[in-house]
Amino acid sequence: MSNTATNKKELFGQPIGLYILFLTEMWERFSYYGMRALLVLYMTASTLGDDARGLGLGWTRKEALALYGWYTMLVYVASIPGGMIADKLLGQKKSVLLGAITLCIGHGVLIMTDIWAFYTGLGLVIVGVGLLKPNISSMVGGLYKEGDIRRDKGFSIFYIGINLGSLLATMVVGLVVAKWGWHAGFGLAGIVMVLGLINYIYGQKYLTHVGNFTPSTGDKNEISYGQLYSKLFKSPKQLIFVGVLIAFSVLGWYKLEWGFGLLFVFLTAITALLMMIYKELETQVFKDRFLVLLLSFIMVIIFWGAFEQAGGLMNLYTESNTDRNLFGWQVPTVMFQSLNAGFIILFATVIAGFWAKRKLKGKEASSLFKMALGIIIMGFGFLFMVFAAMEFEKSGSSSMIWLVLAYFFHTIGELCISPVALSFITKLAPVKYASLMMGVYFAATGLGNKVAGIIGESASDFGELTIFSGILIFTVVIGGLFILILKPLKRLTHGAEEKERDLKNEEAEGFELADN
Repeated sequence: MSNTATNKKELFGQPIGLYILFLTEMWERFSYYGMRALLVLYMTASTLGDDARGLGLGWTRKEALALYGWYTMLVYVASIPGGMIADKLLGQKKSVLLGAITLCIGHGVLIMTDIWAFYTGLGLVIVGVGLLKPNISSMVGGLYKEGDIRRDKGFSIFYIGINLGSLLATMVVGLVVAKWGWHAGFGLAGIVMVLGLINYIYGQKYLTHVGNFTPSTGDKNEISYGQLYSKLFKSPKQLIFVGVLIAFSVLGWYKLEWGFGLLFVFLTAITALLMMIYKELETQVFKDRFLVLLLSFIMVIIFWGAFEQAGGLMNLYTESNTDRNLFGWQVPTVMFQSLNAGFIILFATVIAGFWAKRKLKGKEASSLFKMALGIIIMGFGFLFMVFAAMEFEKSGSSSMIWLVLAYFFHTIGELCISPVALSFITKLAPVKYASLMMGVYFAATGLGNKVAGIIGESASDFGELTIFSGILIFTVVIGGLFILILKPLKRLTHGAEEKERDLKNEEAEGFELADN
């Protein structure tokens, strides 16, 4: 079926395929965020089943946060092989289908109470999200012809689906767990993922022209990862550097644990690939922009390393240290995580409009500035967690208002960095490697999640007040440093953003698809 014929099937001025992908992603995000909200609470719950939620795993906070870090990291890192599988083997459409089926099986396995089922279920969820997440976003773009003015609005609708799924999950799952237990919550995540799968299968007739596998044509412009790696052996400097990284990976394997060893090997492989891409770039302009893009990923890692305390340390703090009584009703811990999605839906257009007006007035509104400011704003959210921890030390409980304010600042920070970072990639990445760099962005997000777990673990030794204070200081300092070097960094972009002067482009940037 042709693009033209398919595009005649519209609803509210958009291709019907958009709403199929919207609902699929909404239910997938429901399952993911519902699972994320329960994870550390379930792992640290008593093995005696001394409340209505039933038996937990009885792990220490440190153990639970360590696994939380690995899980949330791997979910995002899996986007790289997920994207490669789509490009080289299955195509985006079949990859999304396989990912959705894998997710249904994974959540189904988690209903069982055995420890093997717990680990197996998490592994299947990681694989499923890795196949689905990067490819369904690409399919949204494929719904529109080049230059179609509906594309930006389509992405904004899709973005709402992500946050609506998160909002529904964190509002509903906590109530289900409180009434029927932990595994009912896991089961609910599986049920809604089945709904997403049914919706996706039903909607295939509206997706006939997008996400199909395109076999290799032997074009010289096609990416060959094997060739890039083979050229490494003809590049002495890069080869020596990779050798040093491999040595550190082996050391990490023996000194830390095998998981860190494998992580270091993976990072070494990605670093080698990025170095060879840099060497292959034809002009200094492309090389400079590539370096700035990699530096921006440092901000991404730092941001998510702090932000993802929401599902880990802040989740545990809410459970044990916060007065959750609201007019005589005990608010389930999980429901506090709905604040982020709710604030995004309320303030996404406000923040986008603010930056649009600022840019029209000729004031600083570059992507790098937004990202650095986003880190600072998010960091100040931890000031309220410091107040909460101080109140707890004095009275043995802290007010929930501190959590509300913290999540509000975290959300404003997220709206300044997360959608902007994805838009920034499309501006600076060489066209040939745009998809790969999007995968590297998700990997950076995953590394931030692992950092979040490591930071959360340290609270067992240093206490919440110290950790919250440390995150506040570190994020404000790092954000400030990036603002100080903003001018030289902007010079290295060689005017990549200078042509974007009109309001339409700026609003589109604010609504670019974000992954959380």
